[in-house]
Amino acid sequence: MNTEAAAATMAPVTKPAPPEFVYVTYIRSTMDKVFAALTQPEFTRAYWCQITQESTWQPGSPWIVKAPDGRIADTGEVLEYDPPRRFAVSWRHEIKPEMKTSGFSRCVFELEQASDAIKLTITHSIGTMDPADPNTAKFFQSIGGGWPAVLASLKSYLETGEPLEATKYWPKVM
Repeated sequence: MNTEAAAATMAPVTKPAPPEFVYVTYIRSTMDKVFAALTQPEFTRAYWCQITQESTWQPGSPWIVKAPDGRIADTGEVLEYDPPRRFAVSWRHEIKPEMKTSGFSRCVFELEQASDAIKLTITHSIGTMDPADPNTAKFFQSIGGGWPAVLASLKSYLETGEPLEATKYWPKVM
């Protein structure tokens, strides 16, 4: 084997990147209104399946998402809080047992002024979840379908005063 062929066969093996979901949208509103809509229960209840979030929003404090029937849907911890620009939480789904066992993901919400709109970027990444656990892939499939609908509803709600019908109510199958 010549030197070039040997070098090619000894190339470093790279692992695939862990799951990550990034979604960017532009909302014609103000930073303060978008931030409030993401963090305050009177707003989330209107466009996000009637959920409420409970937290003091201090880094290190608990973060709880409650379904309209009072069940705890998601839990985590506030990791960062810099209103109205950014906040981050650790996130674990609590209702479906198979998703709960995967551990905590990390979700970062970033807002920035972009001309006459607010650019909202959500990065939902693996956090402490086990990338080899098949339930981690199920979790990311779930959020890959959920975030686009929730954020489209947020955009509609802030721009027109009406959320999307698809996210007005808690899903019947949960």
